[in-house]
Amino acid sequence: MTDRTDPAGELDARYSGPGAQATPWQQARHALEAAGVYWLSTVRPDGRPHVTPLIAVWRDRALHFCTGPEERKARNLAHNPHCTLTTGGNDLDKGLDVVVEGRAEPVTDEAVLAGLADDFAAKYGEVWRFEVREGGFAHENGTALVFRVDPVTAFGFGRGEVASQTRWRFPSPA
Repeated sequence: MTDRTDPAGELDARYSGPGAQATPWQQARHALEAAGVYWLSTVRPDGRPHVTPLIAVWRDRALHFCTGPEERKARNLAHNPHCTLTTGGNDLDKGLDVVVEGRAEPVTDEAVLAGLADDFAAKYGEVWRFEVREGGFAHENGTALVFRVDPVTAFGFGRGEVASQTRWRFPSPA
């Protein structure tokens, strides 16, 4: 079902095959909801890039992930919250890769965290069931920070009979 607030996709014909059409945001959103692994790209304080795989859930029109406060990605985000989350596949002849650009904002509201904890367990299994405590996800080694990334710009790279590149632009989060 298309949401009336879904952004319209803009096809970039320079990087798309003949007859390609823009991928609907609904299809890209489904790919984000269904993906198991995402790649988070951040920037170190000295300007060098950092990329790491992680798990995430889509909720309330945003991607959510968690990390320990001492981990490189958390330290990078404390310095610069701009980041990119990417997911897709490795098959050259089919699939849709999705890239989401935005700002990682901390989530500390316990009601929101409880819903996210349920989402992680539903998606990844009970081994990923988190207890909400101290404004984050508690586990045996401490408390993980939780971040929300509202898309500012997203890209879809469709592969198959006709390759396509679609861009979606989003209004600023409220």
